[in-house]
Amino acid sequence: MPCPALPDGFDLTDPDLLHHRVPLPEFAELRQAEPVRWIPQPHGLAGFADDGYWAVTRHADVKYVSTHPEIFSSYLNTAIIRFTQDMERDAIDAQRLILLNMDPPEHTRVRQIVQRGFTPRSIRALEDRLRARARAITESARDRCGPFDFVTQVACELPLQAIAELIGIPQDDRAKIFDWSNRMISYDDPEYAITKETGQESATELIAYAMNMAADRKRCPAHDIVTTLVAAEDEGNLNSDEFGFFVLMLAVAGNETTRNAITHGMHAFLTHPEQWDRYKRERPSTAAEEIVRWATPVNSFQRTATQDTELGGKRIRKGDRVGLFYASANHDPEVFTDPDAFDITRDPNPHLGFGGGGPHYCLGKSLAVLEIDLIFNAVADTMPDLRLAAEPRRLRSAWINGVKELRVTTA
Repeated sequence: MPCPALPDGFDLTDPDLLHHRVPLPEFAELRQAEPVRWIPQPHGLAGFADDGYWAVTRHADVKYVSTHPEIFSSYLNTAIIRFTQDMERDAIDAQRLILLNMDPPEHTRVRQIVQRGFTPRSIRALEDRLRARARAITESARDRCGPFDFVTQVACELPLQAIAELIGIPQDDRAKIFDWSNRMISYDDPEYAITKETGQESATELIAYAMNMAADRKRCPAHDIVTTLVAAEDEGNLNSDEFGFFVLMLAVAGNETTRNAITHGMHAFLTHPEQWDRYKRERPSTAAEEIVRWATPVNSFQRTATQDTELGGKRIRKGDRVGLFYASANHDPEVFTDPDAFDITRDPNPHLGFGGGGPHYCLGKSLAVLEIDLIFNAVADTMPDLRLAAEPRRLRSAWINGVKELRVTTA
């Protein structure tokens, strides 16, 4: 098997890389020549006491790792593939309280509780209200004078409002959630000047906010999801700490990822005008899934091997970190016809934008798809002639495929 033609020292988790682009050409090289490849790093670079990780780039291998938590753990080193170099081990271990970083059976117990808030009935109950909110968001953006930022004026608003609707956060507080979640994930971007301490303070504030919500509902139950999740703790519900960490995860997974999918989707439409014209005419139900595949808001997560094993012809040692590169998997030509094409009628579309299956498959997939569908229908209705005013400004991050600003205009 030929060695992929990658420069020495090329690291798929380098935040400067995602600041400029998703490395699709390099992913293609790896999938063809060495789909499981050791990526060396200076010792401790990513916040872990090791010298690198295995990059997994094929769709089938990403799915295999995702569906075998007994071999590949989320708990041992968490699912975040790269922290800052000065990240303390105690701070990493503290993140094990988040559902994303649990393994069965504890993950199974907590997920069975929180998924009560994401039943089809719960999501359907939100649809009419979210449709009206999507329309109001896009009409407000349309009525602004001159170019505006699609990220802050449109893309972030519906996910934030949906979270508020879902768990009973007052709509007036959604700006707090936006600010806290931004600070938690933007530590690699110098524009935000987020220190490790600031990020930890934001996480603490968000958790405290959620724990206070839980305590209020225990004192005064209401007909909402918070009450469903936290009331009668002795009957198998969440305690206040668990609810706090659940809301923290929801703020990132349900806000950051969905708004980035919406932003990338709008950029894709405006740079593929034939797809935008088709969407406005036909409104295909397949569009939201293709937007998520194309965007892949989470470029990568990681797992840690619990035992010696083999993957893609490589020997993985117990304790090795394994990086799952979803953007690569979502462009695998063995799975997708013409994977580099943005095709809103793509069907079937077995993308891994919501995870590779297994216990960590995205809990809020149905809500995310609904939000994407509603917001683009509203944009098509209220701003059909939307145009780019500037190229997107990307987030500097080791693992999030994020956009900080997308200037558009209706003029």
